[in-house]
Amino acid sequence: MTTTGTGAYEAIRAHHRALGDGLTERASAVFRAAVDGRPHGPAVADFIAYVGEELLPHAAAEEKTIYPAVVAHTHLGSLVGEMITEHAALSMSAARLTALTDGVAAAEQAHEIAELFASHAAKENDVLLPALIADGTADLAELLAQMHQRLEHVAPASAERGEDPLATVLALLLQVTGALARAGEADRASRAAASAWAAIHETRPDLAVKVTTALHGLTRRVGSAAPADSAHHCDCGHEAADPDLDVRELAPAQRHEAIFDAYLALAPGTGFVLVNDHDPKPLRYQFEAEHAGQFTWDALESGPEVWRVRIARPDRAASAAGDEQDGAEPDLDVRQVAHFKRHDVIFTAFRALGPGRGFVLVNDHDPMPLRYQFEAQHAGEYSWDYLESGPKVWRVRVGRTPA
Repeated sequence: MTTTGTGAYEAIRAHHRALGDGLTERASAVFRAAVDGRPHGPAVADFIAYVGEELLPHAAAEEKTIYPAVVAHTHLGSLVGEMITEHAALSMSAARLTALTDGVAAAEQAHEIAELFASHAAKENDVLLPALIADGTADLAELLAQMHQRLEHVAPASAERGEDPLATVLALLLQVTGALARAGEADRASRAAASAWAAIHETRPDLAVKVTTALHGLTRRVGSAAPADSAHHCDCGHEAADPDLDVRELAPAQRHEAIFDAYLALAPGTGFVLVNDHDPKPLRYQFEAEHAGQFTWDALESGPEVWRVRIARPDRAASAAGDEQDGAEPDLDVRQVAHFKRHDVIFTAFRALGPGRGFVLVNDHDPMPLRYQFEAQHAGEYSWDYLESGPKVWRVRVGRTPA
C-alpha cells in the first residue's frame, strides 16, 4: 500500500470514529434527558439532525465511490449488498426514532442506531477497505477525493428523502428482503427484489443498480437450488453455433445491461452463450421477473472459475403451427403492463409472428398512437382490425401480412 493509500485508509477510519463518537455522544444526551426527567425532544432533534446531515450523506457517498470499487475489484459483492441494506436500516431506524414519545424508548432506539453504525463501520474498516487495498489496482486516495467532492455538493438528506419517496420505499423493500433471506426465504426474497428491479430499471437505473447489488447478496443464500422452472429448457443442439458473450472484462455494473441488450437483439430460436466469472443466478431471477416464459436457460459449465449458460429466445414455430390447426389467436392483454413498457411488449410480440399470423391486443385506451408507430416501422407488413372500441376496453387484431 502506498503512503497516499495509507493516508486515505487512516482518514476514512478516523472519519468513521468521528461519526461513531458523534452518534454515541448524542444518544447519551437523549438518555440523560430521559433519566433526569427533562424534555428529551431537543436531544432527539439533535441526534436526527446529525444522522441526516452527517451520517446519511457519508453513506450515500460511499455507495457511489467505495462500494462500486469493492464490487469491481474483489469478490465481496454480497457483503456490499448487506452494507447497503444496513444504510437503509440506519435511515429507517432514525425515522422511527422521531415517532417515539417515551424518553427511555427514544434513548434505547438512539443507542441501537449508534451500535448498528459501529458494527457497520467495523466491517468497512476490517474487511472491505483491506480487501480493496490488497487488490492493488484501486486508488483509495482518489476514491476518497471523489467522496469529498460528493459531500461538498450533497443536498440535505431530509430534503433528498422528501424529494425521492421511491428511493425510501425501495430501501425499506431491500431491508425486508434481507430479513426474509436471513429467515430462510432467500428464493422468495430474490423474486421480490427482481420484481422491483423489473419495475424500475428503465426509469430509475440509479436505484436499479442498488437492487442488482442487493440481489447478488440475496441469491448467495439460496444455495444450489435454481429458480423454479418457468423458463423453458431446451435440448435443441444449437449451443455449438451460438456466439459467446463473455462479460468477465466488463465492470459489474455494466454486465446485466449488456446481457439484456444481447437478449433483446435475438431472433426467435437463436441464442448466445453467456460466459461469466461467478454464478449468474441473480440474472436468472431478473429474467424470470421481466421475461417469464420468453427465454431458455441451459447451464453448460458451473464453476468454480468459469460459468457458461446458453440463453435463448424460444422458437415459436411449433406453437404457431398448433394455432394454425385450431384457428385460435392469443390475446395480448397489456393492461397490467406499465405504460412505458407496453409498446415494447407489443412490438416484441409482433416480431415473433409468422406470416399470416396475429394476436388480439387488449388495451384500456384506443391504441391509435401505436398504429402510427406500426405505420412508420412496418408499413405494408402488418394488418390492424378493430374488434372492440371502448369505452373501457379496446381489442385490436394485429397481424403480420402473408409473405
